[in-house]
Amino acid sequence: MQFQWSAIWDALPVLLDGAKLTLWISILGLIGGAVIGVIAGFARAYGGFISSRIALVFIELIRGTPIMVQVMFIYFALPLMVPIRIDPFGAAVFTIMINSGAYIGEITRGAVLSINNGFREAGLALGLSRRDTLRYVITPLAFRRMIPALGNQWIVSIKDTSLFIVIGVAELTRQGQEVIAGNFRAMEVWTAVAVIYLVITLVLSYILRRMEARLKIL
Repeated sequence: MQFQWSAIWDALPVLLDGAKLTLWISILGLIGGAVIGVIAGFARAYGGFISSRIALVFIELIRGTPIMVQVMFIYFALPLMVPIRIDPFGAAVFTIMINSGAYIGEITRGAVLSINNGFREAGLALGLSRRDTLRYVITPLAFRRMIPALGNQWIVSIKDTSLFIVIGVAELTRQGQEVIAGNFRAMEVWTAVAVIYLVITLVLSYILRRMEARLKIL
């Protein structure tokens, strides 16, 4: 079969629309996931018995199940349990939130516990409360160490959005499938889809490396 570049140019506007939705889902999901993960991570590291165990159960439950199962449960099973209806976009964002939140929780826990205990003691010696020491001393240092892992999680989440094809979300992979259904040029379209994913991840990796260098990770 001869490779036709024209098939890629014709499909590019539709594929770029799908790429925009892919990025939008990953960004919204990562913002929510960061909030969930930071809460879960600090609960694991500094919380009491109950909060620590709740965070542990959440983290192990999400990390121990495939993201495909999670999105299917949220989109198909959850509406049968509670009187709500979740649209495909909302289900995709919520799935990324809880999935990334579990991993970010462990990233957060590892980062805050990796900070030398001397920093905490120095903060307390300066008259800061335990909460202020965590907020102004430990957290900024831990955040620097979290950047590489958070960036990797973002890249993983971007690629995970391709699984949401099962619930009809019009992200990049779904748009590629729709284009192929119309022109039957699978080789060209899937090549274009792969290149778009690669460009997105390479650009993101470059930005993260620049951030790491600027913040001088300890």
